[in-house]
Amino acid sequence: MTKYQVPKDFLWGSASAAYQIEGAHLEDGKGVSNWDEFVKIPGKTFEGSTGETAVDHYHRYKEDIKLMADMGLKTYRFSIAWTRIFPTGRGEVNKKGLEFYQNIVDECLKYGIEPMITLYHWDIPQALVDEYGGWEGSQVIDDFVNYSTFLFEQFKGKVNYWITMNEQNIFTSLGWLTAMHPPGKFDDQKTFYQVNHHAFLAHAKTVIAFKDIIPDGQIGASFAYSPSYALDCNPDNAMSKVDFDNLKNFWWMDVYAYGRYPKNAMTYLEKQGIAPAVTKEDESLFKKAASLIDFMGVNYYQTTVCEYNDLDGVTPYAKMNTTGVKGTNEQTGIPGVYKTANNPYLATTDWDWTIDPEGLRYACKEITSRYNLPIVISENGLGAFDTLESDGSIHDPYRISFLEEHVKEVIKAIDEGCDVIAYCTWSFTDLLSWLNGYQKRYGFVYVDRDEKGGSLKRYKKDSYYWYEKVIETNGTSLFE
Repeated sequence: MTKYQVPKDFLWGSASAAYQIEGAHLEDGKGVSNWDEFVKIPGKTFEGSTGETAVDHYHRYKEDIKLMADMGLKTYRFSIAWTRIFPTGRGEVNKKGLEFYQNIVDECLKYGIEPMITLYHWDIPQALVDEYGGWEGSQVIDDFVNYSTFLFEQFKGKVNYWITMNEQNIFTSLGWLTAMHPPGKFDDQKTFYQVNHHAFLAHAKTVIAFKDIIPDGQIGASFAYSPSYALDCNPDNAMSKVDFDNLKNFWWMDVYAYGRYPKNAMTYLEKQGIAPAVTKEDESLFKKAASLIDFMGVNYYQTTVCEYNDLDGVTPYAKMNTTGVKGTNEQTGIPGVYKTANNPYLATTDWDWTIDPEGLRYACKEITSRYNLPIVISENGLGAFDTLESDGSIHDPYRISFLEEHVKEVIKAIDEGCDVIAYCTWSFTDLLSWLNGYQKRYGFVYVDRDEKGGSLKRYKKDSYYWYEKVIETNGTSLFE
C-alpha cells in the first residue's frame, strides 16, 4: 500500500481539439472557420501545415475511441467545431455535424468513457468574423450562447462535464497582440482587452444558461496556467511576480472564480488607456456566473520566472520557438513591469518549454488556496520528436518520465488537500500542433503522417501501455 490515495471515481483522461484532429474540413455541410482561412497565409504555420485532413478523426473516431477503451480511459475531453453545428455561426442546424458528435458521445458511453465537451477551442465561424469581427463584436456573446445552449439541450442526460472556453488567454494574446493566431493582429492592446471582455461575458451567460438546462451538470473554463516564481528575493523582482500574476494569470482566473477583475491590474490598464468598458450589468453577470461554476480547468505545461523589466526592456512581441530548434525562444515582458527569465534549475523541451512537475502541484495548491474550487487538469503533456521503428514500435521514455513525474505531483496535491477530480493528458493521438505542424507529437498513439501526408495508420507508443497501467492501478503503480 502507498500512503498516497487517489479517489476511486477519479477521471483519468486524455484530450483533443476539433481542428487539430478531425480533418474533413468542408465535409457534410461544415462551414469555414477562422483557422481554415488563417492557415492559408504564407509563413503562419510550420511548412504550411493545415487541418484540412489533420489525423482524420472524423472518419476514424470509432477506431480512436476503441483505442481509448482498450487503454481504460475514464474520460475523453474533446471540442465541438462550431462550424459543424452552425456553418455560418447561427441559423439552420447542420444535422450531419450534430450527428457526428452524437455518435462520438454514444461511442464513448458504450465503453463507459465519460465525455467531456469543450464548447470553444479556438475555431469560430469565419462568417461571424466577416460580419462583425468575431470576438471583436459584442454580438458574438449572444451567438455563442445560442450555439452553446443548443448543445446543452441536445446532450443533457448524456454529457455531465462541460468546458466553455479553452485557453482564452492564449487565443486572445496570440490573435490580437502577436499576430500568430487569427485574426493575426499585432499590438492591438485596446481591442485585446475588449475581446477578452466579450469572451468573459459569453462564458458568464453560458454558465448561467447551463445551470437552467443541466442543473446537476459540471461546468467551468480551461485556463492556460503558468504559475510564476520571482527570480530572487530582490524586492523589484518579487514585485514583478505580483504584477505578472495580476496581468497574466489572475486577470482570467479571478473573473471565472470571483466574478471581478484584479483591482491592481485594472488600475494599471486604466492608466494605460486600454482597459475594457465594464458596465454594472456586466459585473452582475460575472458575479452570478462565478457563483455557479463547478471547477477551475487548468492546462498546465510550464512555469515562468519573473524579473523586473526596465522601461526600455523587452516587449511581448518576441520570437516563439515553433520549429523544435532548442534555444530559439526569446524573452518577453512589459517594459517597466516584468520580463521572463530562464530557470537554471530546470530542463526544457525542444520547444524551450520549461519542464517543472512540481509546478503543477504549485498550481493546484495556489488554486485551492485562492479559489477553493475543484480542479480539472484539462491538459498536460509533452510535445516531442518521436520515431516509428521498423517493427511498428515507438519508444518514448522521455514522455513516460515527463507524465509520471507530473502525475505524482497531482497525487501529492490531492494528499495535501487539493480537490483534483480529473487529469487529462494532451493528447490521446498525435495531432496537428497549431503553428508547429505534425512534427511536434503529444499522443499516446502515433499517427503516421507529416506535413506532406502519410498513411494515417495508428500505432501504440510505449507511453500508451504505461498510462494503461496507471489507470488500471488508480495511480498506485507510480509509487511501487
